[in-house]
Amino acid sequence: MRFVDAITRFLDERLDIRPLIEFAGEKEVPRHRFEGAYFFGGLTLFFFLIQVASGVLLLLYYRPTAEAAFESVQFIVTRVPFGWLVRSVHSWSANLMVLSAFAHMFSVVFMKSYAKPREMTWWTGCLLLAMAMGFGFSGYLLPWNELAFFATRVGTDMVSKVPLVGDWLLRFLRGGEDVTGATLTRFFGFHVAVMPLVITGLIGAHLAFVQRQGIHVPRGLEDDAERRGGMRFLPNFVLRELVVWLVGLAILCGLAAFFPWELGVKADPFASAPAGITPEWYFLFMFETLKLIPGMVLGIEGELLGLGAFALAGVLWFLIPVLDRRARRGEPSPLFTAVGWFVLAYIVVMTGLSFMGVFL
Repeated sequence: MRFVDAITRFLDERLDIRPLIEFAGEKEVPRHRFEGAYFFGGLTLFFFLIQVASGVLLLLYYRPTAEAAFESVQFIVTRVPFGWLVRSVHSWSANLMVLSAFAHMFSVVFMKSYAKPREMTWWTGCLLLAMAMGFGFSGYLLPWNELAFFATRVGTDMVSKVPLVGDWLLRFLRGGEDVTGATLTRFFGFHVAVMPLVITGLIGAHLAFVQRQGIHVPRGLEDDAERRGGMRFLPNFVLRELVVWLVGLAILCGLAAFFPWELGVKADPFASAPAGITPEWYFLFMFETLKLIPGMVLGIEGELLGLGAFALAGVLWFLIPVLDRRARRGEPSPLFTAVGWFVLAYIVVMTGLSFMGVFL
């Protein structure tokens, strides 16, 4: 304890951190029967930190070229001590990060925590989820294996369907007309430099908005929260959050150790695409929906129509704080609650049916 006091005193004399410590000690987190939903945001941050730490370790050996990428990953998992575990932790934490981000987003929707004055918190959170999915997409290609190569080709092909700028976007992402070593180098730059920089800025803004606006108490639970009283942020909430992080770490380590991430075979750009190529699980609901749309609908290409519908749905989802006027007035909004349940059910059902092989 004396050591901690000495460190605190040392930092306070140079950085004047005492006001921050006093603020954290006085800050309270509401308590009610759904208070567990508050931990998903912190859990998402935890998995992001695991991503950064494990990614730095992988960077020590990874080589981002078409000629050496697969072999460097192969060297990591076969020759580097515990390299297979670090790579598996990196891959699994990426998936758990997206999963916890989705859980956090839907908890915000159902508790109406996006309503005025928390619109900026919602918007930065939506951007963070989009960036997390982009993280997964850009990192998928880096091992340069067969599955990643052809899945990236399919995914970037969809970009070409965007009217007017589709061809330009395709060349921008691929670094040319096709998926090549230039694409790999470009995705590597996105994955380790551009996206971490943008995400770090968004996380800072998101946390600042949460601190500024405070934590929302869902409508109908005000009396419950008042009866239970607030939970002190420091140390009570922080210690509970650390317990949640330890549970997340245990799940992550179990998945990484018992279900190590497969490497597959090296990509051959001249080979035909193998059967059953699919994107990561968090893109499956869109992928399977596009497959169900007929080739032409009212003279419009079905895939283009589907992408347009998803883009419109994404914009409307982003604008929920503006569209849900009842929540802005502090009134119940059953319509948007029903919309949230429909979207969640659609994602879960379509993803589950895809995993069960219902779609051909």
